[in-house]
Amino acid sequence: MIVLVGGEKGGSGKSCLAQNIAVYLRREKNASVLMVDCDPQRTTSDWIQERNGNDDLPDINCVQLYGKIRNELLSLRSHYDYVIIDCGGQDNLALRSSMAVADHILIPLRPKRRDLKTVPHMEDILSTCKMVNPNMNEAFVITQCPSLPSLANRILEAKEVCRSFEIPVLNSVTYSRNMYDDSEESGMSVMESEPDGKAAVEIRSIIEELLARGQTNELIEPQKIHAVG
Repeated sequence: MIVLVGGEKGGSGKSCLAQNIAVYLRREKNASVLMVDCDPQRTTSDWIQERNGNDDLPDINCVQLYGKIRNELLSLRSHYDYVIIDCGGQDNLALRSSMAVADHILIPLRPKRRDLKTVPHMEDILSTCKMVNPNMNEAFVITQCPSLPSLANRILEAKEVCRSFEIPVLNSVTYSRNMYDDSEESGMSVMESEPDGKAAVEIRSIIEELLARGQTNELIEPQKIHAVG
């Protein structure tokens, strides 16, 4: 399967999510995983380099691809259980090429106005890519949420903005935690740094909910086709 973590807004934690999802699949599902770094900032490539210096961590391969990468992704998919794509925070050829072939698309957004302003444009991009990839399982996920109870409404409001464009949004979220930055700097995931910690629980919840949505869509789609027929 191809799992794309991307979007138009930078700073929403795409690389962090992609890295932690890759480790979850590698460690807890014993899957073969390849990471594809499409971000010119090379955040994931640098993380992999740091990780490869620690022999105690399960290895994860990584390649850098830019531009029209559809054919390369289709070729790589046949060699791995999961291909995890980390796209930079902008609308570019790599993002659209990845959306054209991805099985699962996860779009992180912070519960901030400048992030939510990108939702209409992302809806346009998703609609275009669905013409060539109608079975994509796409969803927004709200990230870096404030933990203060008094700010809980920001999370709910952000989810409502996404739903207003009829784009699914995960129930699971991530909160602003130092653990994400601390683990990334050492080439680790939050599940390796603190396996039973709150950040690890958040990552497991996100990827499991996303994959479960994909399985539900696969079951529903044939029924829709039958009804139309």
